Amino acid sequence: MNYILFDGASRNALLPFTYTRPVADIRIGILTIREKWEKYLGYTTSTVTEDYLSEKYPMVEVEENVMINASFLPTKNLVVMIQNLQPEQAIFYEDEPIAFYTKEDQEVDFDTYDVIQYNYDVLTVKNTWDIFSKNEEAIKEDFVLLIEDRTSEPIPESVRVIAPENIFIEEGAKLAFVTLNASNGPIYIGKDAEIMEGSLIRGPFALCDHGTIKMGAKIYGGTTVGPFSKIGGEVSNSVIFGYSNKGHDGFIGNTVLGEWCNLGADTNTSNLKNNYAPVRLWSYETEGFAKTGLQFCGLMMGDHSKCGINTMFNTGTVVGVNANIFGSGFPRNFVPSYSWGGSNGFSTYLTKKAFEVAKVVMARRKIDFTEEDQKILEHVFEETKTWRKSYE
Repeated sequence: MNYILFDGASRNALLPFTYTRPVADIRIGILTIREKWEKYLGYTTSTVTEDYLSEKYPMVEVEENVMINASFLPTKNLVVMIQNLQPEQAIFYEDEPIAFYTKEDQEVDFDTYDVIQYNYDVLTVKNTWDIFSKNEEAIKEDFVLLIEDRTSEPIPESVRVIAPENIFIEEGAKLAFVTLNASNGPIYIGKDAEIMEGSLIRGPFALCDHGTIKMGAKIYGGTTVGPFSKIGGEVSNSVIFGYSNKGHDGFIGNTVLGEWCNLGADTNTSNLKNNYAPVRLWSYETEGFAKTGLQFCGLMMGDHSKCGINTMFNTGTVVGVNANIFGSGFPRNFVPSYSWGGSNGFSTYLTKKAFEVAKVVMARRKIDFTEEDQKILEHVFEETKTWRKSYE
């Protein structure tokens, strides 16, 4: 069967992360949503997403297909139901489609479908804050999926460990003179990853392939460090998608960083308001600040954004794609894509300069900044002009 992941109704609520990727390529837990589905299904998948992303993330359609809503994370019983779908059948969770069977060029009308209700618990990613708030549970589920019928590399003798049965180390990982406490949840250490000496880590925690934890770091549960990322200082309940750096001291909590981000030394995020009130977060859909219902919420930063040393972020700050923030004081709680500046004001970060930086940064990881990447980022620049009206 041919499986296609589609963005669904939550795509805009997941901006700025979905400016540069389909919903399926958001990382939550250890794996991306796509990697989870492919692991469960035993098949590769393609994508239905925004037109400007489709060249990099194309859809592959054949005569018979099953479409899957990427906002839903897979479970064993859900996957079985999807694998057993027949023509003109769909699976719904309340009023939202999870998956449906379709033929090539078919116009789908759910009024003509046999609708099967899914009445079990399922993890969903419908808002940006779901990525960190549901990350603990997602790590636990991915851990079980990844280690099934496999044996961990041995834990080095110099490592102080609590609950070693909840720790899995992949081939090539390096760690020495660190403390791992997996009593509250599993700890996963990916291939060729490194945890430097003096680090203190509590599960649930995931360090993905080729990631690095710097010396003396303090990492609390519910944290995922994506592939090729470098993290130091203090981190709590945060998700770093990949290829991003927070290499020095400073605190981030209840935070999500996209790819190719860099936080300068001693960058700090506030994740709790002084009056302990629930946090509001910028919504691209309503063009206002939405209620999260959360008391703890830090920074949401889109791909390719950077900040200078000693940057301070207020509780519940949203930073778009390719922003460059620096200077003293707190920048405002919403920093549009392609903004250059800080608390004293912003100007437009021109694409020519932004792309020059992207090429250098990506080359350091031996990855090309492709024409596809440039087209996507040019589209984001145009699409986000409305947010920069005050200084363009």
